Amino acid sequence: MPRSSWRARSWVWVAAASIAGASTLGGLLMSPHASHAQPAVAAARGLPDFTDLVEQVGPAVVNIRTTERTRGGQRGGGGAGPEMDEEMQEFFRRFFGVPPGQLPGQRQDPRRQAPDEEQQRGVGSGFIFTTDGYVMTNAHVVDGADEVYVTLTDKREFKAKLIGADKRTDVAVVKIEAAGLPSVKIGDVSKLKVGEWVMAIGSPFGLENTVTAGIVSAKARDTGEFVPFIQTDVAINPGNSGGPLINLRGEVVGINSQILSRSGGFMGISFAIPMDEATRVADQLRAGGRVVRGRIGVQIGEVTKDVAESLGLGKAAGALVRSVEAGGPADKAGVEAGDIITRFDGKPVEKSSDLPRLVGGTKPGSKASLQVYRRGSARDLGVTVAELEPEPGRRAAAPESKQAPTPSVVSGLGLTLANLSEEQKRELKLRGGVRVEATEGAAARAGLREGDVILSVGNVEIVDVKQFEAVIAKVDKSKPINVLFRRGEWAQYALIRTATR
Repeated sequence: MPRSSWRARSWVWVAAASIAGASTLGGLLMSPHASHAQPAVAAARGLPDFTDLVEQVGPAVVNIRTTERTRGGQRGGGGAGPEMDEEMQEFFRRFFGVPPGQLPGQRQDPRRQAPDEEQQRGVGSGFIFTTDGYVMTNAHVVDGADEVYVTLTDKREFKAKLIGADKRTDVAVVKIEAAGLPSVKIGDVSKLKVGEWVMAIGSPFGLENTVTAGIVSAKARDTGEFVPFIQTDVAINPGNSGGPLINLRGEVVGINSQILSRSGGFMGISFAIPMDEATRVADQLRAGGRVVRGRIGVQIGEVTKDVAESLGLGKAAGALVRSVEAGGPADKAGVEAGDIITRFDGKPVEKSSDLPRLVGGTKPGSKASLQVYRRGSARDLGVTVAELEPEPGRRAAAPESKQAPTPSVVSGLGLTLANLSEEQKRELKLRGGVRVEATEGAAARAGLREGDVILSVGNVEIVDVKQFEAVIAKVDKSKPINVLFRRGEWAQYALIRTATR
């Protein structure tokens, strides 16, 4: 099917769905049964009127246009130019009547397009958050642009200066030289409720000042490392990026940033960056042009319900430390792989994604407290927070474990184990542990495999195979046995279930 036909049918489908919805509502309102008509009328009267909000906030919403400079007379580094093969040029000249150096359908420019000529790159949205011309938008809207232009609702256009952009949160700030501009009010995200009506203004597909509305579908949706997104069903499409999400009080509560789609267009799920996070980022960008974040040097994972119960943690909360950066802040503080971080600087870590946000918001160089759960008990550690690099660095691969001698079979669990040699311990930076040589039965079902290194069993640290067998002999095999193991440079838990059900 031609792409144009597909698009046309897609738009017809959306329109048809809207018409069907209107017909259904009309049927409810005109129902002859009074018992059904009254609630329907009441519901219709209770729908919000967004007209005042549009008049109030609309003037502070802007269209953002970005351009790039073409170099060497080429558009975007492509096209057909002097580099085209001579035979190919002759082919186009003979059979299509196309002049040399020009592709079919490409308009000939007798001036040959001067170097550094501006070419349209993209269109997005933004909003003025200070009366002296600071504009907030998405980092991906201005990423890679040579020039940024901001157009107001009164059609005035300004060339903007990029103050700073933070890719981790997708927030950017640009500045236009003007005064006395309309600006938005920033809302309190903590008061935002699921089910609350919200509105968006932006430039979907370049259609400036388009207004859409819906409700908050969820809060603190984890789709990014540092951003607990607001999920809505407000129609957001390409070009809406960077525009404001507005509550019924006329306050901006989020920056529209992403959609979940299989087609590239809106499919009922959109995400906005909460304004509390966006404001913190914008303040740092205005102050220094970049965002400074803390780090402690750990790789983390989720704590599952089964693992929490087997460890005696009580509930599935905290961040499981899967690996610790050698010589990093956490390593110096005494954090070990397999620890579960439950609090950072006095604040609870309910889920693993909470930790990067808490640490990231801490000033580098400051001291913070860590509470970790290790082998059945809580421990308090002190850590000095370091600065997160501007771009994540590559980690060195962990050395491969070498073959260890004296395998031992642990009956009932399906494990063949071997002690680690002193050389392997040095390479892996471990005090002890046993290497898995082979698995079957319960151990294989638990996900253990050859090459894994078991570090603890049932909250007991393992030194060698002999100790492992002694610990296993004492555990209650009618319950799942928690095993902390390391695979490569990652540590994780497995539950070995030997009891039949």
